Amino acid sequence: MFNIDTYNEISQKIRDFGKKTNIIAVSKNHPKTAVEIAISYGVNIFGENRVQEAQAKFRDLKKKHTDLELHLTGPLQTNKVKDAVKLFDVFHTLDREKLAKEFFKVAGIENKKFFIQVNTGKEKTKSGIYLEELNQFINYCKIDLSLNIVGLMCIPPINDQPKKHFSLLADEAKKNNLPHLSMGMSADYKDAIDLNASYIRIGTALFGKRKK
Repeated sequence: MFNIDTYNEISQKIRDFGKKTNIIAVSKNHPKTAVEIAISYGVNIFGENRVQEAQAKFRDLKKKHTDLELHLTGPLQTNKVKDAVKLFDVFHTLDREKLAKEFFKVAGIENKKFFIQVNTGKEKTKSGIYLEELNQFINYCKIDLSLNIVGLMCIPPINDQPKKHFSLLADEAKKNNLPHLSMGMSADYKDAIDLNASYIRIGTALFGKRKK
């Protein structure tokens, strides 16, 4: 259901590294009861990948627990933006101009935070902004659309060294004066913590294998 021992172990690693990394407990494909158990242990930052699933689990929970912070960690279709803005606090997958424009049109984005997803490995099967287009896209989102861009996010290629991509992301964030980094998952979070990730997205290690 929810492994509090692993959560505490990761939290201790963060303290040992002397970092300020936050753990996002990614509850995608896990039942509401698992989330409630996590909340009972004091966990208050969660990640979901789909709007409809998140609504079913968190609409009532967010009313009951006002300190809950909900992050969208999966891809977002433009026709789901309005519903997503009503529920999520932070968006980690702003990955294209069309989506940015859709956020701009919707009321209620003033207090939302956005991470731009960067395709550091130029993978054709993965979404995200290529490095050579990143500076222009950041300026477009911040200046033209007035979106609250707080940082960058990446998912390294599965057969590559994650640390290389995390370092690249950190360099780009520094160049563009963005304070936050969303990087690292269950298999590579230690490298992400070491490179000053603001958020690590942990699912399997905390909730077990996802049910399909």
